[in-house]
Amino acid sequence: MLDGKVVLVTGAGGGIGRDIALAMAREGAKVVVNDIGASVAGEGSDTGPAQAVVNEIKAAGGSAVANTDSVSEAASAARMVGTALEAFGRLDVVVNNAGILRDRIFHKMSPEEWDAVIRVHLYGSFHVSRAAATHFKEQESGCYIHMTSTSGLVGNLGQANYSAAKLGVAALSKSIALDMQKFNVRSNCISPFAWSRMIGSIPTETPEEQARVDRLKQMTPAKIAPLAVCLASDAASDVNGQIFAVRNNEIFLMSQPRPVRSVHRSEGWSPQTVASHALPALKASFYDLDRSADVFSWDPI
Repeated sequence: MLDGKVVLVTGAGGGIGRDIALAMAREGAKVVVNDIGASVAGEGSDTGPAQAVVNEIKAAGGSAVANTDSVSEAASAARMVGTALEAFGRLDVVVNNAGILRDRIFHKMSPEEWDAVIRVHLYGSFHVSRAAATHFKEQESGCYIHMTSTSGLVGNLGQANYSAAKLGVAALSKSIALDMQKFNVRSNCISPFAWSRMIGSIPTETPEEQARVDRLKQMTPAKIAPLAVCLASDAASDVNGQIFAVRNNEIFLMSQPRPVRSVHRSEGWSPQTVASHALPALKASFYDLDRSADVFSWDPI
């Protein structure tokens, strides 16, 4: 499905990114495998993970190059795009997958923990997307696939930094889709459910948390790759600005915020009438304080 296309996958040294890179290559794409080789918390660096995936792709007869730049800086993101252009002469698809976690209950979260996660997930998605945007505009084609999360789309405990970043990524994707559709550039999101090194740090201090982790372990990163490959291909040329979720063998189309219910008063509102009329009228449509596990409460299929 991807013959002739060049794909850049960030954070592709392991987990979801690795399986996406391998699947892209199997479908004929030339792949830039980016991974800084950092820990789950974003510390350190190691050239090994990216090169190991490149070696796997080449051993299977594919074509790939490694890149170890960080997504969190504009200059290094530009070097990633430059790697694709130098190695393969073009770039067709960007998969913004790189991520870290610094989970902490909100009242204990430090500014450093907030900033680190926002920089990798939200700034990283912007920097890499922006670096590719000029090239996509000039060639009048391109495709972005961003990784969001139900931690942001629905909610989760102890992940204010990650949730905020991932909901921001969904909005970034929609804005790119709107701004660049006239250049035949598409942008979509995938919210993946998969057991990987990154979510291996999820707390398991209660029986409920342990049960959640046990369910997640059933969902391998390879389950995410088929949707990513399809979205990158011409078969999905009319798919733009959407948010999907993948959970084992299930694929979901996720909702996007739209008006649910309205009230009005011809004379306008006062704080008192908001309290006595608007809030009671709207209350039946209020959302519960759900977490992702509350919404996806059944065992993976």
